[in-house]
Amino acid sequence: MSVGNESDVITIPNMLVLGAAVMLEDLPYALRLLISATFKGFNEGPFLTKTVGELMWGYHSKLVEFLNRYLPGMLPSSGKFGLFAEFNNSNTGLFTIHTGRDDIRNVHKVDSWNGRTELSYWRTPQCNMINGTAGQMWPPFMTKESTLPFYSPDACRSLELVYQRPGEMNGIPLYRYVAPKTMFANGTDYAPNEGFCPCRQSGLLNVSSCRHNSPVFISHPHFFNADPVLLDYVLGLHPTEEEHGLFIDIHPVSACSHPHLEVTSFSESSRWYRSS
Repeated sequence: MSVGNESDVITIPNMLVLGAAVMLEDLPYALRLLISATFKGFNEGPFLTKTVGELMWGYHSKLVEFLNRYLPGMLPSSGKFGLFAEFNNSNTGLFTIHTGRDDIRNVHKVDSWNGRTELSYWRTPQCNMINGTAGQMWPPFMTKESTLPFYSPDACRSLELVYQRPGEMNGIPLYRYVAPKTMFANGTDYAPNEGFCPCRQSGLLNVSSCRHNSPVFISHPHFFNADPVLLDYVLGLHPTEEEHGLFIDIHPVSACSHPHLEVTSFSESSRWYRSS
């Protein structure tokens, strides 16, 4: 929905080089010197000029090939390098979840993710909890006091949406649930989030601990619900709830979201099922 197309050419900080530099900090000096020389040998500098399509969906990099050959496992990408290169046909892991057969209040509630009942990315037990569902459906008969907790592998943590207002679509009544302002608040502004630190300004979630220690942060589009000082760093940002807010519309009786979602390999005769 942005202005422009994927053939536009832009210059951005070279995330591959800057991220690799951070990850190499703890390696022996001789190896860091070798990698630094490799950057120069491949003409990889602090900035990168590519088309939008290449940056989004991936481009061939001799540096990526080198790192995967001599430092296997260092990079999450084994082929092309791009912001969304690994997201098409992506595998978010194996969810083991309740069917709700014994208790409808547990329908789709996550029991484990990739065999884990808790995470190890964060600093407190509360932040490492795997709460709620897998984000595709929730227990039925929702009220305005209900919330929508779910575990997000992309965010490496559990998230929770809260009721905002009623609505309607094609004659079907809906409840709108939105991300609270505290979702990505730092530990200073919202104490329970201290376990997700080291933090920067509110509105930025530091996910480096689950991204190979690469300096990666998550935010809402245009830094919506974030510290206003962040808007001073980028020209052209104008966050509004209508365009940049996170929300889900739910039918309160069936707890189905719009549009409809598909579940695979469902078996009502079993207590558990796998969803992909």
